[in-house]
Amino acid sequence: MSFPTQILPAHHRHCDDLFVAAEEAAGRGDWTAATSAFEHFQTQMKAHFAAEEDLLFPAFEAAAGSGSGPTRVMRLEHEQMRPLLAQLEAACAARDGEDYAGIAETLLILMQQHNMKEENILYPMCDQALGPEAERIAARMSALLEQRRA
Repeated sequence: MSFPTQILPAHHRHCDDLFVAAEEAAGRGDWTAATSAFEHFQTQMKAHFAAEEDLLFPAFEAAAGSGSGPTRVMRLEHEQMRPLLAQLEAACAARDGEDYAGIAETLLILMQQHNMKEENILYPMCDQALGPEAERIAARMSALLEQRRA
C-alpha cells in the first residue's frame, strides 16, 4: 500500500537535493552546472505542484467537502514560490550569483515552512480523509512524478 504521506515527503527531499546542487553550483560560479541543476529542480517543483494541485488537493477537497481549508493555503504558497522560481531562472541566465543567493534564501525558507505544514498536517489529513482512495491517488501521483524525473 502506498499513501500520499509516503510519496510526497520523499519527493520533497528529492527537490531539496536538486535545489542544493543548483545553489552550490551557482555559489562556485559554475553557471553551466547551475543552470542545468536549476532546470532539473524547477521541473521537479512543477511536477510536485501538479501532483498536489491536479490530483491530491481536488480529491481531498471532494472527500472533505470543502476547498477553503488547508489546500487553499498550500495553493497560495505555491503561488508565492512560482515567481521566485522565475527569478532564479533569470539570475541563472544573467549569471548573477548575488541575486541567485538572495532569491534562493527566500525560496528555501518558504519551502521549509511549506513542507513542514504539508508533511505534518495536510498529508496525514489526506490519508485519513481519502481512505481507500488514497492508494489510487498516491499511485497516480507517483506515476506523474516518475514520468518527469528523467
